[in-house]
Amino acid sequence: MMHYTYLLINFFTVIICFLASFDRRIQFNKLFGKFLLSSTIVAIPFILWDIWFTAKGVWWFDLHYTLGIKIAELPIEEWLFFYCIPFACVFTYYCLEKFFKMEWVGVFNNLIVFTAVIVLSVAGLLYYEKIYTLLTVVVTILTLCYLHFIAKKDWIAKASFVYLILMPGFFAVNGILTGSLIPSPVVNYNPDEFLGVRMGTIPIEDAVYGYSQFLLNIYFFKKITKNEK
Repeated sequence: MMHYTYLLINFFTVIICFLASFDRRIQFNKLFGKFLLSSTIVAIPFILWDIWFTAKGVWWFDLHYTLGIKIAELPIEEWLFFYCIPFACVFTYYCLEKFFKMEWVGVFNNLIVFTAVIVLSVAGLLYYEKIYTLLTVVVTILTLCYLHFIAKKDWIAKASFVYLILMPGFFAVNGILTGSLIPSPVVNYNPDEFLGVRMGTIPIEDAVYGYSQFLLNIYFFKKITKNEK
């Protein structure tokens, strides 16, 4: 049963959202193809990042928790992670945007972007020698700057609010992957390459990494579905 741990994490992350997708009030199932396209666009650079960091020993996987099938040295479950987690996140955002008016959050766009960019810039300058910290900071700053200043999207605050709503799920999934509730972590981190600040067992960089990935998934999903006002 231990070998199914990571696979089951992916399964339970996505199954409720997947079944709810067929609800006649939601009909997210009609967008499966477009979601797969948008999530693949985002997954490609993140998977390359994953392969690189695994090769450099920035992080590694305990294969006792996987089926043992690897592609480019990543467990097959890790590849699925880049579709299962975004599916649950995009589906949640889609439903909240569909059924609730969240336009009021938009007034915080500037505040969120400028505060995040300043805080992340300081962290990057202070801890530039830690590769996970630095790359996460750079990617997130570039993502925010592109969305706000170039693409001029007015939903960054809304997406950030939804990301906060998703935090319990984030702590559940990433908590187990990093060693909560199981004897040892599924994903292990080189202590020399990240800050060492953890939220429970989760490196704080994981939350920032997830935030940039979430924003990009929303951006490309909206772009492909043309689901913007």
